Amino acid sequence: MPRPRSTVPSSSPSPSGAAAAPLGPVHPGPGAKAALAPAAVEVRGGFWDTRREVNARTSIPQGPGLLESAGNLHNLRLAAGTAEGEFRGAYPFVDTDVYKWLEAAAWQLGQEDDEALAADVDRIVALVAGAQQPDGYLNTWFQLTKGGERYKDLRWGHELYCAGHLIQAAVAHHRATGRTELLDVARKFADHIDTVFGAPGSGKPIDGIDGHPEVETALVELYRETGERRYLDLAGYFVDRFGHGLLGGEAYCQDRVPLREADNVEGHAVRQLYLLAAATDLATETGDDELRSAAERLWTAMTTTKTHVTGGLGAHHDKEDFGDPFELPNERAYCETCAAIASIQWSWRMALLTGEARYSDLIERTLYNGFLAGVSLDGERWLYVNPLQVRDGHTDTGGDQSARRTRWFRCACCPPNVMRLLASLEHYLASTDGGGLQIHQYVTGRYFADGISVRAETEYPWQGAIALTVEETPADRPWTLSLRIPQWCRDFRVRCGEDTYDSAADDGWLRLERTWAPGDRIVLDLDLEPRLTAADPRVDAVRGCVTIERGPLVHCLEQVDHPDGGLDDIVIDTTRPLAVKHRPDLLGGVTTVVAAGRRRRVPDSGWWPYRNAAAADAPLSADLLELTAIPYYAWANRQDGSMRVWLPTS
Repeated sequence: MPRPRSTVPSSSPSPSGAAAAPLGPVHPGPGAKAALAPAAVEVRGGFWDTRREVNARTSIPQGPGLLESAGNLHNLRLAAGTAEGEFRGAYPFVDTDVYKWLEAAAWQLGQEDDEALAADVDRIVALVAGAQQPDGYLNTWFQLTKGGERYKDLRWGHELYCAGHLIQAAVAHHRATGRTELLDVARKFADHIDTVFGAPGSGKPIDGIDGHPEVETALVELYRETGERRYLDLAGYFVDRFGHGLLGGEAYCQDRVPLREADNVEGHAVRQLYLLAAATDLATETGDDELRSAAERLWTAMTTTKTHVTGGLGAHHDKEDFGDPFELPNERAYCETCAAIASIQWSWRMALLTGEARYSDLIERTLYNGFLAGVSLDGERWLYVNPLQVRDGHTDTGGDQSARRTRWFRCACCPPNVMRLLASLEHYLASTDGGGLQIHQYVTGRYFADGISVRAETEYPWQGAIALTVEETPADRPWTLSLRIPQWCRDFRVRCGEDTYDSAADDGWLRLERTWAPGDRIVLDLDLEPRLTAADPRVDAVRGCVTIERGPLVHCLEQVDHPDGGLDDIVIDTTRPLAVKHRPDLLGGVTTVVAAGRRRRVPDSGWWPYRNAAAADAPLSADLLELTAIPYYAWANRQDGSMRVWLPTS
């Protein structure tokens, strides 16, 4: 059986001068200009421990078999010359499914000793190393199907995108296990790229960028891991060459306008977000104020005009595109799971850079809703896209862009991406600034920073009480415990000894500074009364509608809970109170919100479904309906049927 490892912080210095956490996916260097540094967290029990256990016991162990059946591992053997046959897969980036799985497995091995998982990792790392060419190049699609042709199709070829995911997997493997086999492969590839790509006048043969950003943020992390400045410089070169027409000037691949000049996010959502993560990394390491200002400007534009209530991003199925400002459809919402993950990754970098709580507000919303809906409760089925409505009578044959959960995808980017985020989630929860501990996300477990240990006990998000107990603390100096008060929270109360607090600073943090003693107890109570939420009136798709929220959770109706009819004709009665009902028997144990509604009796309109606007609206049924709203993350785990997040009002 796997054996848990301790995640007690190491003593190596962090950017702030505090004791460093066990290194996660983002670790600013010693000279970083960040306000905060990641802190260590142990997740032990509660909501996220349950989801991570499913990831560790079901999703990650199934990865090698799924990669084998899809042909990904076969391709590596072909490239290494140890197998015969033809390349399998529909896309030039299938290698990244392997790399993302390796990253997930590495983070998992950093938490527990698992001999079977370690053996799988060793075997697949050896396959990757065997497929690499002597000069460092590695991409099975081009090695096997293009006669060794390289960098001739940067717009669609994804060669540097694949390299980025390899680098991130290698950094994770080294940080989690201390081993260098995969890191050696990644460095060799990065060194090769550095000899090929450079600005005009650099003497390097190609002035170019990849159509799918990813290598940029990976190179920054490789710099942080190795101290090799040329990796940071190469990342900066790539970021600044977007928007100069090297890919035809198309917004889809972030080439319409330089990032420093952009005024809103655009194009392919995941590509934009990975590029912005890299820009934030560069601003963190170099102190580039122009890049920082651009990142802050674009994050604000994204959240105010292009973000769904679930935190989901991407309005268009076509080109997986952000769409226009306030273009936030329901049934045609794309909201790719990978975009939710990329949003979390970028927002965490922004939280560390700036110290502002709003970035962690979006992380929380996205984690509990737009991200978590992407994986089934049993960890075996996936959603690539995450619509906010499925209409009555919807038919679906499954597949990558289906509204039905699927075992695996032809373009399988999302499943291993979910695995790697869940496996590394503890690195996105807390931070330190040398003067104390900041708790960004509330979990059951322990938070650590600079000689500080705080135990947390909570049933969040089902209950609003978070009990914190100081277990270890410096005896000779004060420090500040900062608690993020969520943006959605109407009312809260904090009890700390004889003191009570019920207001936070304008920046969303409640800061408690004192000389603490072991046993000191702090209780934060967040108001979890359910609420009705309306959108900006410029969001045409949901004008006249509300959605039900409770705490960080967005809720939805599913047809299976309303067997007497569909959902398309339901109208919520906003004059009646919302009620809360905990259902331990439902969907692994959830708290539902019960509302009142009616059905609209739509008269037969004959052959034409339009009427004179002066005519009366279709009448509502006399009988009230009990509407059961479940957390959005749990939808599509029972039977196929309709679903809706936004409900018309009467």
